[in-house]
Amino acid sequence: MICRPTKGANSARCIKTGGIIPPVAQQLHRENIQRIVQEALSASRISPSELSAIATTIKPGLALSLGVGLSFSLQLVDQFKKPFIPIHHMEAHALTVRLTNKVEFPFLVLLISGGHCLLALAQGVSDFLLLGKSLDMAPGDMLDKVARRLSLIKHPECTTMSGGKAIEHLAKQGNRFHFDIQPPMQRAKNCDFSFSGLQHVINKIITQKEKEEDIEKGQILSSASDIAAAVQHATACHIAKRTHRAILFCKQRELLSQSNAVLVVSGGVASNSYIRKALEIVTSETQCTLLCPPPRLCTDNGVMIAWNGIERLRAGLGILHNTEGIRYEPKCPLGVDISKEVGEAAIKVPRLKMKI
Repeated sequence: MICRPTKGANSARCIKTGGIIPPVAQQLHRENIQRIVQEALSASRISPSELSAIATTIKPGLALSLGVGLSFSLQLVDQFKKPFIPIHHMEAHALTVRLTNKVEFPFLVLLISGGHCLLALAQGVSDFLLLGKSLDMAPGDMLDKVARRLSLIKHPECTTMSGGKAIEHLAKQGNRFHFDIQPPMQRAKNCDFSFSGLQHVINKIITQKEKEEDIEKGQILSSASDIAAAVQHATACHIAKRTHRAILFCKQRELLSQSNAVLVVSGGVASNSYIRKALEIVTSETQCTLLCPPPRLCTDNGVMIAWNGIERLRAGLGILHNTEGIRYEPKCPLGVDISKEVGEAAIKVPRLKMKI
């Protein structure tokens, strides 16, 4: 299993720069990948010759980072004569829950992170129907950008937090009703997402408040916690409504069980307790079971890639004994896109009171 290192110097560098810088990430991968693999093998007390196969993320993701992982793993494949299992990053997130819970197919998956946002029906290990995706940016990216615009890295309580974590932390102290921010795409009866407009609205509010408080850009607003609470609430409502429609669509088309359907939420933003509570309201209303992998398995991690390799190995899917011509793919959809069909169904979602 090969995966980019996500702790230590890499995460510290992300906090300092306000996000991932591809060339820096590539260099950190190169510097750490051999050590990380060796540490994993040592902790497992096995040698490379005892491996059943080598699984590696090849799509989608940062091209520079994917290239480092693929190059290194193909060297191992050639050296130890092992089968190679190429992994789809989103598929790995979707299936992680089956490592920690007994979940049978089919189930609905909501993947929300700093780089991705989608709703898909998992029908099998490599059988997915895409119901909707973000039309612009991912929710984690939007929250990080709002945190950066608010200069939360300078806030005494948030200096060691990522942008999304800082927003969640300050939101607990804020009044979400202080600013009237409406969730995006309320008239669109599909399962797609959009967060760029929400970011634009928040930026305008921040600029206006800076003028009112007579402070320069980069200083902490007295209303920062209220802004954090408002943007988090709007984000949670937007995600919850699209997910609600996806559940109703799947039940209407008998793609999910009427009585014991499962919604799996994964990705870094799944760690946000406020957004998770909003989804709990939806699943309670629709008689679904909400499952989330533990936080350490929600963010990008090597375990999920290894588990996806095990799932594919057991199912006999995508196991390569010849890696000639294998390439990484920075952009790659998940499964068969039926989002147009979802939109044409125009399912009306009942209004729920988000008492969070």
